[in-house]
Amino acid sequence: MSDERDGGASGDDLRVVAALRDGDEAAFTALVDMHGASMLRVAATWVRDRAVAEEVVQEAWVGLLGSLARFEGRASLKTWLFRILLNCARARARKERRSIAFSSLDGADEHGPTVDPARFRPAGEPSAFHWSSAPALWPQTPEERALAKETRACIRQAVAELPAAQRQVITLRDIVGMRADEVCNALEITDTNQRVLLHRARAKVRRALEVYFGGSG
Repeated sequence: MSDERDGGASGDDLRVVAALRDGDEAAFTALVDMHGASMLRVAATWVRDRAVAEEVVQEAWVGLLGSLARFEGRASLKTWLFRILLNCARARARKERRSIAFSSLDGADEHGPTVDPARFRPAGEPSAFHWSSAPALWPQTPEERALAKETRACIRQAVAELPAAQRQVITLRDIVGMRADEVCNALEITDTNQRVLLHRARAKVRRALEVYFGGSG
């Protein structure tokens, strides 16, 4: 998939790149502040050790600065930066012999049910295949609960426990905020695979939150 589906570099992107080329330390610091935390989360989906993930992020920043002359603006600066990061993460994972082909990850899980079938009414009943135990309603003030430290910890834990491929896709889509085509491009997977992995990852995280909020177990 080519960069042409990306919206391309914005005017702000081009100004930041120009500033970086001129050695503007403030521009670089602002970029680190904007993306550093998300980059660390993404790196951590490829290597489990935080110290190694931090090294991967540093390698990505060095890679960014070393390739500024090649930035042509066909992709957004954010997409370009995260591609560099993913390349560094893949290389480190291969080096540590922790990487396997992405397409072979979670294969069995893709064909199983996303939600426990026991939560639906059985065939033959008037309301067949409707919820027998509907998902629990989340708190009336989700903004307040979402900001709670315990809730954030629950979400982080749920994401950390996902199979590797699901964890990588949900991190890129829902934490980093990349579009579907950008994720497919970065991870070299099909749109169908991306959608299945994201759907299953979100379902599992939601289930973890249901349990946390007192939903049916």
